[in-house]
Amino acid sequence: MDHRQSLPEKTRKLALRDQLLTARNRRPLAEVGEVGRRIADHLLAAPEVRHAATVAAYVSIGTEPGTGLLLRALADTGRRVVLPVLLPDGDLDWGTYRGDASLAPARMGLLEPVDRLGVDAIATADVVLVPGLAVSPTGLRLGRGGGSYDRALARVPLGTVTCVLLHDEEVGLDVPAEPHDRAVTAAASPAGITRF
Repeated sequence: MDHRQSLPEKTRKLALRDQLLTARNRRPLAEVGEVGRRIADHLLAAPEVRHAATVAAYVSIGTEPGTGLLLRALADTGRRVVLPVLLPDGDLDWGTYRGDASLAPARMGLLEPVDRLGVDAIATADVVLVPGLAVSPTGLRLGRGGGSYDRALARVPLGTVTCVLLHDEEVGLDVPAEPHDRAVTAAASPAGITRF
């Protein structure tokens, strides 16, 4: 793609990110928790998650749909849960979630597992749950712009379920695409799971 052609896409992405982050920042924390609970209910009932031995997930921050309840439920039902560790170059290493005590504060307000499994550990997951700000009707995910998850998703074997966790109004939006963007196979929101 010609650099001059991609500039409008970058500009559209920045504008959409701004709009979505502003809307998220207006949400009451109680609503964020309820959204997380409803998403957890849908995911825990989904056949893909019920049959998964390993789930890659993440610890939510701020007004992202909450993942605390989901992480505890996955671990309590005997699943191996791996969580990301942000590396200095923006790539993602992975570590094992063994309850909230297995997490330590990290830079940028993140909580990360204390052990390290390597950047390729995401390839061992049967289901990969990722953060995002929006998803298109074809599964194109809009992240925060760092590219960490696009790199990580490139390591996920074809056929693995990849699901972005969102608020209802963030599903089915017109998401600008760039060559490095990786699509997901599903989106989970309080309304349910949308498969692409």
